[in-house]
Amino acid sequence: MKKILFIVYAVLLVSVSAKAQFIVTDPGNLISGILNSANEIVQTSSTVSNVIKSFKEVEKVYKQGKEYYDKLKAVNNLVKDARKVQQTVLLVGDVADLYVTNFGKMMNDPNFTPQELSAIANGYSILLNESTALLKELKQIVSSSSLSLNDKERMDIIDRVHKEVKDYYNLVRYYTNKNISVSYLRSKKKNAAQRVLSLYGTAEQKYW
Repeated sequence: MKKILFIVYAVLLVSVSAKAQFIVTDPGNLISGILNSANEIVQTSSTVSNVIKSFKEVEKVYKQGKEYYDKLKAVNNLVKDARKVQQTVLLVGDVADLYVTNFGKMMNDPNFTPQELSAIANGYSILLNESTALLKELKQIVSSSSLSLNDKERMDIIDRVHKEVKDYYNLVRYYTNKNISVSYLRSKKKNAAQRVLSLYGTAEQKYW
């Protein structure tokens, strides 16, 4: 029981700085912050029809919610089980980061049409939505309402959710790589490959 309570609370501890104090009054506070931000990004992507206006709103939501992501990233020296919860939440933040960072560059890429950009944004939104659905499940596991679970049941669910979220993160990376590759191939046909490399970075500089 002590182990489970440690998992619930230790994963959500944050360092308090002189410039920005942050007090955790709810064990699910940081999870809720990232979850709400991700959900709002998904909702904005699906409700705003103009792709440029939509992305500006998505970017604004992401920047507003990034404080939760950054605070959780700053937590170090957790025990193995608590670290897995932390990593799972951060992976959802990473999915949102991949979306916002790379789609922002795609918006300035002449190799994509407005229709293609809209489709790409929709793809990111779907993948992020699936990731947040898993984060909701994780939030329930670290809440008081799930204390009826024993240690093994709780950790089995945490392990499964972590694996599935990691799979979605890898899928978003793959999706990003494929979209960038399309742009690169189109640029090569125009003898302008360097333009794409300058925009997204070389293979040595970027993960793709």
